[in-house]
Amino acid sequence: MSWAKHQIFEKSPTYLLIGILVVVSIGGLIEIAPLFWLSSTIEKVKGMRPYAPLELAGRDIYIREGCYVCHSQMIRSLKDEVERYGHYSLAAESMYDHPFQWGSKRTGPDLARVGGKYSDEWHVEHMINPRAVVPESVMPGYPYLAERELDYDNIKRHLQVNAMVGVPYTEQMIESAKADLELQAGVTTEGLEAFLERYPKAQVRAFDGDPTKVTELDALIAYMQMLGTLVDFATFDAAGPNLR
Repeated sequence: MSWAKHQIFEKSPTYLLIGILVVVSIGGLIEIAPLFWLSSTIEKVKGMRPYAPLELAGRDIYIREGCYVCHSQMIRSLKDEVERYGHYSLAAESMYDHPFQWGSKRTGPDLARVGGKYSDEWHVEHMINPRAVVPESVMPGYPYLAERELDYDNIKRHLQVNAMVGVPYTEQMIESAKADLELQAGVTTEGLEAFLERYPKAQVRAFDGDPTKVTELDALIAYMQMLGTLVDFATFDAAGPNLR
């Protein structure tokens, strides 16, 4: 009796295809339609801000060198992951990433909360010769990053493009991009207070230890040292409002 009710679908590929499309369409509408009534699907979290220019340049190097292939930036809400890496990742922490660095494969540890975990000197040594600080590491070395000066002539344009896709860079941030990058790298000190107003919690120093020039290693370490440092999880309440 049950077979008789749906035999028309089993005997006719055309009716089966139409039935599949109808069911998928209904399911899709149920999932998608509510999103049109939401102002945002990302929770508001106090402390989040756009990347400072040096951090943004470092993120580009991180992607260029394929660091995301072996290191995810997504801590799941599983007990073992939280105990090892820290608080589970929030969608808001990647709201200014284009593209975001979430993933599932880890050859090395997750880096979502690596900021402040190690010193700049440790990162310099690790990038030049990983086995000098982690003997069992299978990571290749990147000594050339310490030798290459960072090309940041187009950093202003970089911020403009990010602003076009929704990152809230202001006109002041865009106009000050080059000067802000040099300031964060420790090349200059003028305008520090204004810089920190634009980018709260930004760390300012010669990350590679050499304040006379801005290297690609400066940018990469600046990016890694801010990962996971913007949200104060001591006051974060997953059940309540955490508005910026």
